[in-house]
Amino acid sequence: MTRPQRILVTGAAGGMGRLLRPRLARAGRVLRLLDVAEIPRGDDGAEIVQASITDPVAMEAACADVDVLLHLGALSIEHGWAKVLEVNINGSYVTLEAARRCGVKRAILASSNHAIGYVGIQDGEIDAAAFPRPDTNYGVSKVALEALGSLYADRYGMDVIAIRIGSCFERPRDVRMLRTWLSPDDAARLVEACIAAPAPGFRVVWGASNNTRQWVSLASARELGYAPQDDAERYAAELIAAQGEVEPDGFMLRYLGGAWCGPGWNTAEKENNT
Repeated sequence: MTRPQRILVTGAAGGMGRLLRPRLARAGRVLRLLDVAEIPRGDDGAEIVQASITDPVAMEAACADVDVLLHLGALSIEHGWAKVLEVNINGSYVTLEAARRCGVKRAILASSNHAIGYVGIQDGEIDAAAFPRPDTNYGVSKVALEALGSLYADRYGMDVIAIRIGSCFERPRDVRMLRTWLSPDDAARLVEACIAAPAPGFRVVWGASNNTRQWVSLASARELGYAPQDDAERYAAELIAAQGEVEPDGFMLRYLGGAWCGPGWNTAEKENNT
């Protein structure tokens, strides 16, 4: 009897984890869902693990008999350095090391556009592998995540794909997001492509839908077999009518990181308040 494919999803109680759970569940596959927060049980046969990605013993147990690691676990917004270091950077190291020890062959890592938030958007589509220019402590943690993925691919032979995710929600929440949106269905299509791609080695790809106002290049994701089907443009008229167009000369349309490059996300001030 063929053993079912087992996928460990860290951060499964978070927004993207909740969106992906029903879209990744299928016959012949077991989802092992892990989060420090409580995860509701469903009728999909998922295995539920309540643990922290910073706990080496718990993570090694969670990685047993796993075929694919989908690492979504992290603090998802800006925090002071100590929290970001422990959860996002050390937690990613602990997770990848546990996966290595357990013989997990493939890891899919949730990186972010904030790893290159200070890249300007005036010069056409941004390549998926653009050099890091993080906009926050959070952005730095995603650069570190990609670096760890590269290390584990080159030194230990894991297949590792880091996805620089734009904005994954049921629908774009504002006019600017018409350029960065990743629909939940396309997110699942991208993850499935990352799971199925033969011998990808280490890759950095963009996580975005096929948006009319796209800022980023999906070429490297398409090379893996990703075929996005959604476009944020269907929400454009409604969002523009409600919010108006984005100020063309402000930082919102100057940098890929948008508001995270503005004064409201001053990392030094956040450090002082931590």
